[in-house]
Amino acid sequence: MPDPDRPSPAAARTGSGSGRRPSAAAGRYGGRPTMKDVAARAGVGLKTVSRVVNGEPGVTADTESRVRAAIEALGFRRNDSARILRKGRTASIGLVLEDLADPFYSPLSRAVEEVARANGSLLFAGSSAEVPAREQELALALCARRVDGLVIVPAGEDHRYLEPEMAAGVATVFLDRPAQRVEADTVLTDNADGARRAVAHLIAHGHRRIGFVGDRSAIHTAGERLRGYREAMARAGLPVDEAWVAMGPTDPDRVRAGLDRMLSGPHPVTAVFAGNNRVTVTAVRVLYGRPGPVALVGFDDFELADLLRPGVTVIAQDPARLGRTAAELLFRRLDGDDSPPRRVELAADLLVRGSGEIPPAG
Repeated sequence: MPDPDRPSPAAARTGSGSGRRPSAAAGRYGGRPTMKDVAARAGVGLKTVSRVVNGEPGVTADTESRVRAAIEALGFRRNDSARILRKGRTASIGLVLEDLADPFYSPLSRAVEEVARANGSLLFAGSSAEVPAREQELALALCARRVDGLVIVPAGEDHRYLEPEMAAGVATVFLDRPAQRVEADTVLTDNADGARRAVAHLIAHGHRRIGFVGDRSAIHTAGERLRGYREAMARAGLPVDEAWVAMGPTDPDRVRAGLDRMLSGPHPVTAVFAGNNRVTVTAVRVLYGRPGPVALVGFDDFELADLLRPGVTVIAQDPARLGRTAAELLFRRLDGDDSPPRRVELAADLLVRGSGEIPPAG
């Protein structure tokens, strides 16, 4: 019985020729090769080629092999325009984060990109530099280019500017920090719990005067880590001298000044909890030059932390998991999940390496 998907012998001969590979422009009508050209060369029907190109079931291994050989020989490339128009989507998503050059965001953005690629989408990314106006500019520019969805590490305190875009169908997930004044999916690290564990670890090693150097209090992650620090001290019945707390920009001069203040005086701290990896790096430099030992635990891992002597004990987030979780949630929304907005909080890990286990002097 003839195969209804198989073209006529004449059509099959049209695609076979001498077996030489035509140029990419040598389609049936002198343009780019089409699926009809592939079907003719492979000796199958157009629907069979479509199934192979789109990864659909219902094609035998032998037939798929012939179709792929024809695709390779002709240099065929799928034109996604019609498919995109049918679905009403552009097969692209946007990512807005603080700084693409920050080591924390590199694995995060890579994970978002991998999920996007697995879902047949391209990723466009930009840095807000922690400036709310820049975040809004980037997000709206991406929406103007009709991305299907956005993953945003927010810098601003009012995200109502996205309400028209979200109402128009742009799926939106906030990452690392929650949205402000809109209801939306959010994926976070449990920052307060990580900070509590860091300080409890120092307390367990005999420390009672523990300093905290953090980022600006208005930043959600910094505020949550400060809260965790205070809660751990309170649970242990330990007072907090406000001279032991230094919040502000993470530039080295500011961090150094805060550390110098809490490490001097009649009752200096014996341990430091650093609120992020930039603070931790400066703290390592400051503590290296001091005569007496000072314990240190940092929030966020950083490169070479395990090679220092002693290694730096840290509360380690998993930025790749954060990015992957946010992107997977975004694509579930794009696939039709209309359940209420979710807040996902991921636990951080305590990595014990030596610096947090130094006992208090004396």
